[in-house]
Amino acid sequence: MKIALIGATGFVGTKILKEALQRGHQVTAIARDISKIQTQHANLTAKAGNVRNEDEVAALVKGHDVVVSAYNPGWTNPEIYSEFLAGSQSIQRGVKKANVKRLLVVGGAGSLEIAPGLQLVDTPEFPAEYKAGAQGARDFLNILRKEDQLDWTFLSPAILMHPGITDGRTGKYRTGTDQPVFNAQGESRLSVEDLSVAIVDELENKNFIRQRFTAAY
Repeated sequence: MKIALIGATGFVGTKILKEALQRGHQVTAIARDISKIQTQHANLTAKAGNVRNEDEVAALVKGHDVVVSAYNPGWTNPEIYSEFLAGSQSIQRGVKKANVKRLLVVGGAGSLEIAPGLQLVDTPEFPAEYKAGAQGARDFLNILRKEDQLDWTFLSPAILMHPGITDGRTGKYRTGTDQPVFNAQGESRLSVEDLSVAIVDELENKNFIRQRFTAAY
């Protein structure tokens, strides 16, 4: 498969890149600063790009089988809400301009429902420092749900998916759709390596076309 990976130098993007290359896919790694891409591989091409320019996005992703967006303007960015929405919609438009049919977006866990009609981001316990980014991802999911040209997929990670989750790559996970997946201890957790396994599995198997899904142990 020819994969265009946007946000290839980020926390999630670097692991998706590694997983896709290990499985023999051809990957175009797209980032603002491609000097941060340390990987060298015969199936890897690195290209610099600005996701806010939809024509640039279209030129970068043209000819690929699928686009994976791991775009994140940064959790400490005070404009994360507006920049995530603007960048994600620019990617969406660029992918359509390039006539690429398939788009997988890595979003957030905040829009997962923890009770009927109640999303995680709307609970008092949700960390304030992540709220704007989670709201941006939720609002973009609602935009994608009206998208009728692309075969889109939106992935909400487990609630606990951060550098402190050190399980590494086990290759094992369970999936859900709009509600979190919890383990026997009542935790929704997953390593970033296994998140990447779930992402590349979805690219290969196409189980969640025009749907949101989540993955956890």
